[in-house]
Amino acid sequence: MNVSEAIRQFFASLPARAASVLNSPIGGTLQIDLADGNRTEHWYLTLAPGSAQVSQEEQRQADGVLTLSTELFEKLVTGREAGMAAVLRNEATFSGHVVLFLAFRRFLPARPDVRDPRDAAREHVRRLA
Repeated sequence: MNVSEAIRQFFASLPARAASVLNSPIGGTLQIDLADGNRTEHWYLTLAPGSAQVSQEEQRQADGVLTLSTELFEKLVTGREAGMAAVLRNEATFSGHVVLFLAFRRFLPARPDVRDPRDAAREHVRRLA
């Protein structure tokens, strides 16, 4: 399987970004299974407060497993798709400790067309005034 450069760069960036992204008491290993046809590539992300370690070496037991296509994962890491929306549409599946998935989502870029609902509400109030 050949993952894109965007996916490789995303995984390579996680350890350096962890200090600013993971400031809550989180801990565990998230297994990310990228499926492409009949092949699956496994990535392991071990999260701790302020720390993220990435490996492709098989881990004994993951605390959570995210399974999706390589194509969808590339869309997630480039901000063209939202992780929670993909799970809700059943395009991706997650099992295990949901807190790991929620923490992982914080590493993903926001879609360009997504606005913070608080900003939208403030704008609406200003228009009414």
